[in-house]
Amino acid sequence: MKLYMYLLLYLLLVNAYSFWLMYSDKKKAKKNQYRIPEKTLFTWALLGGSIGSIAGMQKFRHKTRHTTFRIGMPLIFVVEGYLFFEYVLPVLF
Repeated sequence: MKLYMYLLLYLLLVNAYSFWLMYSDKKKAKKNQYRIPEKTLFTWALLGGSIGSIAGMQKFRHKTRHTTFRIGMPLIFVVEGYLFFEYVLPVLF
């Protein structure tokens, strides 16, 4: 398998997990259970899951009132996009 396929699989899994974390945290919030720390949500976004995190925020209407999430997640996405197109894409192709 080529390197770009591994990268694609990695990004797919990280974003799916980030999306699931948002779902899981929202479900726990409704039930007043122990919550997933915000640090964990941001960590997974920084690991490449910003699209999944943003999609989860929108889909489940979760953390959308928190300024750190409203600004932080899109900012992480922009920075990751820049780094990907500037440094990763040229290496792959």
